[in-house]
Amino acid sequence: MALDEAAAVADTGATEFDAVVIGAGPVGLFAVFELGLVDIKTCVIDILDRPGGQCAELYPEKPIYDIPALPTVTGQELTDRLMEQIKPFGAEFIFSERVDELQRGEDGRFHLKTDAGREIIAKVVVIAAGGGSFTPKRPPLDGIEAYEGKSVFYAVRRMEDLRGKDVLIVGGGDSALDWTLNLAPIANSLTLLHRRDEFRGAPHSVEKMRALVAEGRVRLLIGQVTKLDGADGQLEAVTVKTAGGEERVTANAMLPFFGLTMKLGPVASWGLNLNENLILVDTEKFETSEKGIFAVGDINLYPGKLKLILSGFHEAALMAQAAYKIVHPDKKLLFQYTTSSSSLQKKLGVK
Repeated sequence: MALDEAAAVADTGATEFDAVVIGAGPVGLFAVFELGLVDIKTCVIDILDRPGGQCAELYPEKPIYDIPALPTVTGQELTDRLMEQIKPFGAEFIFSERVDELQRGEDGRFHLKTDAGREIIAKVVVIAAGGGSFTPKRPPLDGIEAYEGKSVFYAVRRMEDLRGKDVLIVGGGDSALDWTLNLAPIANSLTLLHRRDEFRGAPHSVEKMRALVAEGRVRLLIGQVTKLDGADGQLEAVTVKTAGGEERVTANAMLPFFGLTMKLGPVASWGLNLNENLILVDTEKFETSEKGIFAVGDINLYPGKLKLILSGFHEAALMAQAAYKIVHPDKKLLFQYTTSSSSLQKKLGVK
């Protein structure tokens, strides 16, 4: 259903912002910076549990060589620098949630609803979702669907929900290692399972994990899960195949981190003009076919499009200028340079 056909959505209990940025990758983060410069209060929503998008999730240690003024920078370093840059603007971040619904209300503002039931109202929406929403890869285990959301989780929404649990974490990347380190102090027991004794995560995280194993606070198993045991969605134990044979491991919560796949997801149903799962935009404002909805970064398409972070930064700058006219229709935007504008420098906390 196109947005202009959508029924009005009640705003009771919804949180209001000037703009919502969907996607916390590098381009989404820089969009926060550009919006902040023109006094637009922003909320960022991402399905992942941390900022950085594909850069930080899939190749945090991989060097990037085409960011201006940075001869080499890793995905995680770039994310950290961008987070530092946008700090003065106080954007609100919502992680581990996906925007499922987007409708235009009678007052012209957009009403968004996440898969967690959270409702948000904004004058402007900026889609910076890269290749689309990340969907966790499901382990090839019979009957796992019955446990999902009850005792098998692909993201940690609240650490407290796992306090006192017998937790099994499966995977060998940064997510598996980070949650091993974070949950070890509060879990009743924690087992980390990986198919080999080599890990793809940050070296310092691997060192900390092995230290916890040496102290007996974490159990490390090398093998694969072959069977889930439990009833009514509640896990009780899993069967693990190791080099020495099969072993039954007690677990009432399992966190599989098997990587992510990218899908356009709910965006496809928002009534926007698409071309092969990419959102068509103009090159003046990077606005979509719906006024007030912009798309920047890898998810958009226009003549001459290059899928570069650099290109996304440029798109975000022009988007913010256009967004200002929607958020502040009664004000005139005076274009300023950060090098010479005392007001911009004051916003950035450098003067």
